[in-house]
Amino acid sequence: MWSQPCFLTLATRTKGVVQTRVKLWSYFLTIVVKMSFEVFSYESLVHAVSGAAGSVTAMTVFFPLDTARLRLQVDENRKAKSTPAILAEIIKEEGLSLHIYPALVTLGWFPVICSLCCSNFVYFYCFHSLKARWLRGKQSVPSTDLLIGITAGVVNVLVTTPLWVVNTRLKLQGSKFRNSDIRTTNYSGILDAFVQIIRDEGVGALWNGTFPSLLLVLNPAIQFMIYEGLKRQLRRGPPRELSSAEVFIIGAVAKAVATSVTYPLQTIQSILRFGQHNLPRDEPKIMSSLRTIKNLLLHRIRKYGMLGLFKGLEAKLLQTVLTAALMFLLYEKIVSCTFTVMGLRKHSKGH
Repeated sequence: MWSQPCFLTLATRTKGVVQTRVKLWSYFLTIVVKMSFEVFSYESLVHAVSGAAGSVTAMTVFFPLDTARLRLQVDENRKAKSTPAILAEIIKEEGLSLHIYPALVTLGWFPVICSLCCSNFVYFYCFHSLKARWLRGKQSVPSTDLLIGITAGVVNVLVTTPLWVVNTRLKLQGSKFRNSDIRTTNYSGILDAFVQIIRDEGVGALWNGTFPSLLLVLNPAIQFMIYEGLKRQLRRGPPRELSSAEVFIIGAVAKAVATSVTYPLQTIQSILRFGQHNLPRDEPKIMSSLRTIKNLLLHRIRKYGMLGLFKGLEAKLLQTVLTAALMFLLYEKIVSCTFTVMGLRKHSKGH
């Protein structure tokens, strides 16, 4: 039998432990609720929808340039160097509607738009929700923008890579390649492409090119770091809205720098997504991806020299710079109009 003092002591200790645990759980739940309000916020949703809408509109306008860029990256034996030349070749060999304006047949344009809409929604949402959580109303700096951009990019890659793999396959389907080693595919649409890839190549094939894509999170991260930095510089002094010309120019500059720095990896990413390569199966996935990236880079250099790593850069710069500039312009206008209508103006300080 326990004595009454011992029992009271044990009861007191037990009560203290329970109270401590209750306090810890209450504190934890409070933090989770606060983070949820910051992460799942109306403002982040506005930024995400605006970014998705702006990117879809911009890509639709400049879609033919993206078609030229992808052909130059994937088809090694295509000799056309300039964007007008390759577009003229595609029109001559395959017709105007199928690949230049494939909205008429939905095989090229629609998968791109679906992938782009989802990708930009995820990226803009993560970027602005993480920024709101991180800064808490403070002024941002380039290093913070870069780190947040990388984090948002990693989330975006892991979530949306299957869409981009299917998009690349559908976009190149039916193309007349100069490279005879490229196998033909026969997908009837997005869902059929998913089914065939999983059936013939396994679920893992939907994440082809994930490793270079993770390295390429530097592209949007650098882009947003430069864009946000230039925007802060232009906004020094009295608070004001940037003009359309200013937004367009800084958006173009930011994308041009980011694309030029990361272009060789973008080429490897397109080749891996297309699936026309052989990955070693007797070694770990990461080592296999690293070896494949190295081999593809060396193959390009041996065959074309260092400039081979930048094949299609002109088409890519023309397409991506114009698309990004228009996207940022539309994004800023949609965000500004939405917050104005809803009576929220504070986004202009931290954003």
